[in-house]
Amino acid sequence: MIAALILGIVQGITEFFPVSSTAHLVLLPWFFKWDGDLNSLTFDVALHAGTLLALLLCFWRDWIEMLMHKRRLFYLIILASVPAGIVGVLFNDFVEENLRSPYIISAALVLGGIVMFLSEKMFKHRSLANLNLSDALVIGFSQAVALVPGVSRSGITISAGLFRGLDRSSSARFSFLLSTPIIAAAALLHAKKMLTGPTHYDLNLFMVGFAASAITGFAAIKFLMSFFKKYSLNAFVYYRFLLAAVIISGIWLKI
Repeated sequence: MIAALILGIVQGITEFFPVSSTAHLVLLPWFFKWDGDLNSLTFDVALHAGTLLALLLCFWRDWIEMLMHKRRLFYLIILASVPAGIVGVLFNDFVEENLRSPYIISAALVLGGIVMFLSEKMFKHRSLANLNLSDALVIGFSQAVALVPGVSRSGITISAGLFRGLDRSSSARFSFLLSTPIIAAAALLHAKKMLTGPTHYDLNLFMVGFAASAITGFAAIKFLMSFFKKYSLNAFVYYRFLLAAVIISGIWLKI
């Protein structure tokens, strides 16, 4: 139960912090030898559902406004979601079976950190109101790359927005809005696998993971929307480099 609580908290924070939630959720059980129901599809559904709830609680006004008045932005979000949706459907099983190695995660953490660092060198002046079709497509295709563990969906999409000249707050807001359909799709995909696969139901673990990821996810979004008004991505870049070093050290110590 404690491990479920920890993983829920980690999912809620790292889903939105640009440090890769997948990397942390793969590495924590690897380091601490956690197994069983914590690695079940049921628990994956709980974590994704929790972060989806956090997004809806934070941005429900944005979605209503888009549906009522800003439909252009709504259509751009849907269009930008297509690349990641296609890549997820085609390659999700391959990634889960072949790309969850600590070595690959470490490399992705470092390379993603370099991209984030370079994006901060761009001249960022455009607001979300100036988002155009090419911006949405570039950010959408970058989100597809985040299927690789260690890349970080929020990190790569915020960086793509910065490269396109969007200011940091606008890049972060679009990144979080864009994550809503893709996280919803991930939850549905895991739920489908859960229903068609071996039964794994532990309601207590499910509820603990769901609640922890929802509460911490909500807090993480609120914190980041305030943080990015004043500060750059660099603190997260240094964390990614440090985490990669810890992973490699852990591998060497186990050899």
